[in-house]
This record gives sequence, structure tokens and C-alpha cells, in this order.
Amino acid sequence: MWQVYVFGFLAGVFGVNGIPHFLNGLAGKKFKSPFGENSDYMVNIVWGWLNFIVAGIFLFYSHSHIHLLRTFASVMVGALVMALLLPMFLGLVDSKKK
Repeated sequence: MWQVYVFGFLAGVFGVNGIPHFLNGLAGKKFKSPFGENSDYMVNIVWGWLNFIVAGIFLFYSHSHIHLLRTFASVMVGALVMALLLPMFLGLVDSKKK
């Protein structure tokens, strides 16, 4: 049963993490990735795609077909946590108040 919560949460985290990389890559923009501050668009497309693959693997092993509502809730919590923390990780939040 713990797989539902842990793997569902991680699926949400990796899924949301892949979105900005993949979309900036599709737009042809350079974007921060683990491989450099201004990574090429192809690097970001591949990195975003790999995040989606990892999210899918976690979702598969979470036994989502048995516990749909619990898996959905876990994925949504992981997605929300990552969506709230991602701007800080990417340096998009200005830490200095005016």
C-alpha cells in the first residue's frame, strides 16, 4: 500500500518537473537544466521527456489501477509540492524584498 503514496507522489514531482524543460525546449529557448545554466533546446526536450518517462514508471509501479483515488491524490500532492518549489529551484523567485 505504501507504493501508492510514495510512487504516486514521485510521479507528480517528476511529471511537473518535466513540463518547463520540455516546453522551453519545444519553444527553442535555452533553459536551465542539470547539464548547465543555459542548456540547448534539444537537451531540455530530452530532459523533460526523461522526466515524463520516470513519472510514468513511478505511476505504473504505484498500482494505480487498484487504488485510483489514492494514487490520484498522491500524484496531485506531489505535483503541487513541485509546482510550489520549482520556481525557487530554477531561480525564478526574487529572494530580495523591495
